[in-house]
Amino acid sequence: MWRQLPFGEGLRAELGPPRQPHRLESSPRSRVWRVELAGGPAVLKQFVEGPGAAERYAREVAALRIAARAEPAVVPALLGTDPEEHVLVLAHVEHRPPPREWIVGYAKALARLHATAVPADAGLLPRWSGPTRADADSFLHLAETLGVTVAPGVPAELTALVGRLDRAGGQALLHGDPCPGNDLHTGTGVTFIDFEQASLGNGLVELAYLRIGFPTCWCVTKAAPALLDRAETAYRTTWRSLTGTDPGGDLTDACAGWLLRGDALVERALRGTADHLARIPDHDWTWGTASARQRLAHRLGVVAGMTADRDDLPGLRAVSTDLRRAVLTRWPSVEPVPADRP
Repeated sequence: MWRQLPFGEGLRAELGPPRQPHRLESSPRSRVWRVELAGGPAVLKQFVEGPGAAERYAREVAALRIAARAEPAVVPALLGTDPEEHVLVLAHVEHRPPPREWIVGYAKALARLHATAVPADAGLLPRWSGPTRADADSFLHLAETLGVTVAPGVPAELTALVGRLDRAGGQALLHGDPCPGNDLHTGTGVTFIDFEQASLGNGLVELAYLRIGFPTCWCVTKAAPALLDRAETAYRTTWRSLTGTDPGGDLTDACAGWLLRGDALVERALRGTADHLARIPDHDWTWGTASARQRLAHRLGVVAGMTADRDDLPGLRAVSTDLRRAVLTRWPSVEPVPADRP
């Protein structure tokens, strides 16, 4: 264990020698240990060598430094770094089971995280990138494959939607994967970890997670409408109190954008490897707490409901409504996504 622990001389000089290393569960992209330092327990994270390791390390360090501006904290304190070994050392945060109405506190913390970035941070992280025209085409092809009529104006609607998301702007610090499990619930609030995919952009694309069902996450949940309203209000109120402005962007557009993205049906290692929406007619697969068809049916229902009063998205509303009906008719065993996180 000691030979494997990537705690070099620079970190030892800064933080002292680590004691009692204990390997923790982590993704294949990193190695994580809990260690004891003179100042208390800490977490040692090393990004596994391979394509993208240096970028993931740089993103996480930059995001942690930006997010450290929040008071009270919304991220663990960054105690030390070793750029050559792609290692960072974080203060240990004790997690406890989240309360039943956890998404309200989560939404407040998410707004506080988003609000830590300022215009001078431009360039420290990549800009968030949304769905593409190819994603929209794949979505429409799936509808046609399942026998859903696509009105002539729908492609133009989706082109406009993709353009609005691309131009939405915003300087929020986006987590990139704000999933159940990357939120640690403590006695003083929620602390976020794992910023390997952090970016700068419009905060509503992550507030949308609560409605659309955590699209980049293994754990999908569907909150009761009243609880969802409380959480979204908490986000907006918190953002306004910190920035003096209302959140920019459009939540309906953000949710519709996640619907178009086939890569949001699979875990990270499989993204960019296939047209995953095109796989739906012939194959279903389970990722975490829900199958691909469950995720799709949930997102279709959300977007159909949210576009009911949008004069610029009538075609998307019709396609989402009819496609959800087609999915549930063809595969009647598809159940609603879970109401609670595991």
